[in-house]
Amino acid sequence: MSPTFARTALAAALSCVIVSASSAPAAWPPPLAPVAERADAIRVDKSERRMELLRKGKVIRSYRILLGDAPVGHKRQQGDERTPEGRYTITFRNGASRFHLSLRVSYPNAADVAWAKAHGVDPGGDIMIHGGTPPGYRRDWTDGCIAVTNAEIEEIWRLVPVATPITIAP
Repeated sequence: MSPTFARTALAAALSCVIVSASSAPAAWPPPLAPVAERADAIRVDKSERRMELLRKGKVIRSYRILLGDAPVGHKRQQGDERTPEGRYTITFRNGASRFHLSLRVSYPNAADVAWAKAHGVDPGGDIMIHGGTPPGYRRDWTDGCIAVTNAEIEEIWRLVPVATPITIAP
């Protein structure tokens, strides 16, 4: 992460703390939305930098996303800064994330582990959908995660339960 981005992210985080201190939600982390409002699938298009939440095959929300510093290609190993491609699921919701809120993606799956083992590398892990992107920031900056703004991750958090399938396309 560049020093300029780090300062910008810190300033954005501090402003969120100041604003949220006066308008803190009744519960933290925010509760899930009613079942009828929740997404039942997530679709990510890396080349378009777009993530869509779906319910019954219809797009209910769409977000501009930022990816890893080296976004082209499938994640193969720890430190390659790529965002994985393929079919995964959301396995954990972290309400105490250092990136505001985060949803864990099930990378690496069995195929990812097998490939890494065959090539003698660590496949990595801890791939998340998370906040932390200052509004208006448009440069890929993560280590392979999918990043949105804090306001967007709060909305996503309310709409995406554990076990939601996620498809990440090149």
